Amino acid sequence: MYSFMGGGLFCASVGNVLLVISTVTDYWMQYRLAGTFSHQGLWRYCVSGKCYMQVESIAYWNATRAFMILSALSCFAGIITGILSFAQFSTFQRFNRSFAAGILFFASTLFVLLAMGIYTGVSVNFLGKRFGEWRFSWSYILGWVALLMTFFAGIFYMCAYRMHECQRLAGTR
Repeated sequence: MYSFMGGGLFCASVGNVLLVISTVTDYWMQYRLAGTFSHQGLWRYCVSGKCYMQVESIAYWNATRAFMILSALSCFAGIITGILSFAQFSTFQRFNRSFAAGILFFASTLFVLLAMGIYTGVSVNFLGKRFGEWRFSWSYILGWVALLMTFFAGIFYMCAYRMHECQRLAGTR
């Protein structure tokens, strides 16, 4: 049980770091604009080595930002709950912290999936037609890797919960 929780905590910690890095960096997309390479993130865009804040309130950027922030917060709450699940107190017999941590990690996975899906859909359908030569960049890829890490953290914590339940039920016979 503790090995599943340890593996889940490792995946969640790496996933949370990747979520934060992906959210704050400016390399979600790279494209050629007026003969120079440019790149953009969720908060800024950079052209010819100069970076500018994205002041336009465009719905898909706002939605992507919001879901990435919710994902990072949910993952962080899952990490705290996961750490607390190592010390299971008998007063909380009906509330299992490893189950709660697993649910928080799955919620984080859902939020990052929504963020990446929105950004991908709009980028391919709108921005891909606007810029002839473009590609997704490393910040975007880190978001997808974070999705996998939070998903596997949820799987590990659900396995720990099932193992704990099996041991608890075997002990009551």
